[in-house]
Amino acid sequence: MALKIWLDGKLVDEADAKVSVFDHGLLYGDGVFEGIRVYKGRVFELDAHLKRLYQSAKVIRLDVPMSRDDLVGAVEKTVEANGIVDGYIRLVVTRGVGTLGLNPFVCKNGRLIIIADAIQLYPEELYEKGMKIISATTVRNHPLAIPPQVKSLNYLNNTLAKIEALDNDVPEAIMYNHEGYVAEATGDNVFIVRDGAVYTPPVEAGALEGITRGVVIKLAGQENLEMVEKNLTRCDLYICDELFLTGTAAEVIGIVEIDARVIGDGRPGPITRLLRKKFFEYAHGEK
Repeated sequence: MALKIWLDGKLVDEADAKVSVFDHGLLYGDGVFEGIRVYKGRVFELDAHLKRLYQSAKVIRLDVPMSRDDLVGAVEKTVEANGIVDGYIRLVVTRGVGTLGLNPFVCKNGRLIIIADAIQLYPEELYEKGMKIISATTVRNHPLAIPPQVKSLNYLNNTLAKIEALDNDVPEAIMYNHEGYVAEATGDNVFIVRDGAVYTPPVEAGALEGITRGVVIKLAGQENLEMVEKNLTRCDLYICDELFLTGTAAEVIGIVEIDARVIGDGRPGPITRLLRKKFFEYAHGEK
């Protein structure tokens, strides 16, 4: 069955969901987006995602062409129209149609696109056995160039690091900032466990303030785990007891090797497994 796409105020058939070649989202990556999960027909953490969307848009001086309440309704209608029970929503706001020049203010109307579809997940085997990753040589964008809190359509920095991972036959890579501290993975946030405490880089290190990241921090607190936001080095990753990533698609996934160094005993550790279990329960409304 063809998808129904929300485009500029209404649902249209997938074949009719077209964007101009002069849209600055295409020409310059000028826009913002959110990736949102649907569990059991319920849109996950929608308020938090929309808050981040509007904040990202404000930073780049982009007007979202719909009120927040109307956008909630549009998201729900798109999910319902496509019969999504467990799936993924891509919410995109572009600068809109302009000229071949950089000037964003010639774009009179932003464009809003909502796609609700199935999601490509990591194989279950990776959650059971853990994932191998590498350190990327691609440095995370300087925070004075593109603020890491802005989830923009310009993902070239992450894409280059992803290419490095795939060239090394692993699915993910850790990105470091200009000072050498851990920023994030190409699409996920980074956590380590050492001596029973859980650590994650602060947003200021160059990490997107992930929605799943925030949920996991909250769940760690509920389990009385010591939770610390601090700068982490590559050495910290090499010597930690556990390492895991969090993200909308990945949820919580254990890392068992980085740069050919085995993490812990080479299997997802107990705190990783606990937080994955608690996240599953939280996401599916079981607790």
